[in-house]
Amino acid sequence: MTDRRVVLKALVATPLVLAGCATRYSTTPPGVLNVGQISDSVAFFPLFIAEARGYFAAEGLRLGERPRLGTGAKVAAALKSGSIDLGAGVITDAFNLAKIDDGTRVVTSLVTEYYVDIVVPPSFVEPATLAEKVGALVGRRIGITGPASGTEALVNYLFASIGRNAATDSVLVNLGGVATAAIGALKAGRVDALAFFQPIAQQAAAANAGTTFISPARGDVPALRGALHGVVFSTQKLLNRKRAEVAAFNRAMTRALADIHGDPAQARTLLGQYLKGSDPKALDALIPILRREVPGTPAVRREPYDVARAFHLDSGLARRPPTYDEVVADRA
Repeated sequence: MTDRRVVLKALVATPLVLAGCATRYSTTPPGVLNVGQISDSVAFFPLFIAEARGYFAAEGLRLGERPRLGTGAKVAAALKSGSIDLGAGVITDAFNLAKIDDGTRVVTSLVTEYYVDIVVPPSFVEPATLAEKVGALVGRRIGITGPASGTEALVNYLFASIGRNAATDSVLVNLGGVATAAIGALKAGRVDALAFFQPIAQQAAAANAGTTFISPARGDVPALRGALHGVVFSTQKLLNRKRAEVAAFNRAMTRALADIHGDPAQARTLLGQYLKGSDPKALDALIPILRREVPGTPAVRREPYDVARAFHLDSGLARRPPTYDEVVADRA
């Protein structure tokens, strides 16, 4: 357990600073949901599909404000203020909110794999085992999106798994969230590796700038296999006012997830619309990955939730993450 203590430190390092904020009721009228999300990462591709294909409207739901809030802490703060009804982030964001609001509820499953990859140049010699791969990163310059991020968290965990400290045994380079800048840094040799959210690995491969070295979503990191990662969450006070709307939201999400698992050509077209400007080769490579890591239903299942909870608990970075029965709104 000790060697896993830093596994998600970067994810929980940013303070929520919400203890003094009262949870408000929804500020939207009946039939409307404000839905905020961290960014336009691949985890939130199903929301794009449901909007683009009119599934929300077809279910009798109108979306109001759709802010991209940048961090999970900001998503949680918006939920506490009542300015959004639902927040799209990662499971750690829900755990953090639950520390100060026992009414936190996870309502939708979006991704059931940890979707951060380690990417290295094509010339990088690839060892056979995970421990050897991590060892090959010691002393290297590793590009991450920034401090207190899921990208830093993965690097921290991997180094800790071999008894090393990423902060002292490597150079973490903050590159921001722009994929083109990160790939440019790798290609120019300003960094030796990248730890970035999908689809950075696929984009790097399409540009002949990099290859996937370690991928939790591929099953390379045993403790993260099948972990619930991308979620939509809320609070019980908000849900009390919006039960019908949330049910409609999840019906729309069911249709969106079915599109990802349905016709691959159609999913590929929609992904191209979502990730505008991406290399076609990267999009082609990403489709089968998404079909593996995106669940077939938005229902939050117990097993992926428990994997994520155990991972947080064993790492020592969540002292008491809520149990499935405590936080899942509609149990499956």
